[in-house]
Amino acid sequence: MRTHLAALLSIMTVGLVSAAPAEAKWTCDGPEYVCGAAPKAAQATPSYATPKAAAKKKPASTASYSAPAKKKAASYDSYDDGKYTLTGKASYYWQPQPVASGGWFNPNAMTAAHKTLPFGTKVRVTNQNNGKSVVVTINDRGPYIAGRIIDLSKAAAHAISMQNSGVVPVKVAVLGKG
Repeated sequence: MRTHLAALLSIMTVGLVSAAPAEAKWTCDGPEYVCGAAPKAAQATPSYATPKAAAKKKPASTASYSAPAKKKAASYDSYDDGKYTLTGKASYYWQPQPVASGGWFNPNAMTAAHKTLPFGTKVRVTNQNNGKSVVVTINDRGPYIAGRIIDLSKAAAHAISMQNSGVVPVKVAVLGKG
């Protein structure tokens, strides 16, 4: 008896599914950037509105997105003597690896990585937590972590006592070509 009832219910369900109208289509009422090329639902004019009133009706506003303003990772300053400085955060690295200027990274050299300064540029990096500074030569590109402006070699990091901190606020003064 139960199997007959289950068979009857499944036949009725199949009949209901196949009885769905063939002209039913999916529609999208959202803005173009959401729906893409999907067919739009027909915009019916209310029966109480005249065609003039419908024409004056404002269209639905589309969603808009404004990206939040980015925080400056670094700021440029200028001293009276014409030397340019950059303030931000510094980190250091010590792993043997090839450098962008050619050759291999030496963790015992007074070198650093900067995103844009030309190779061979000498800069003075001052740890703003303790006032210690070191002069390094740019020989690599980086750092590639948001908010950091320079990557120092292990020896340069040791010279300004930042090894225990890992990342410190610094001021980078461009001294010129080495």
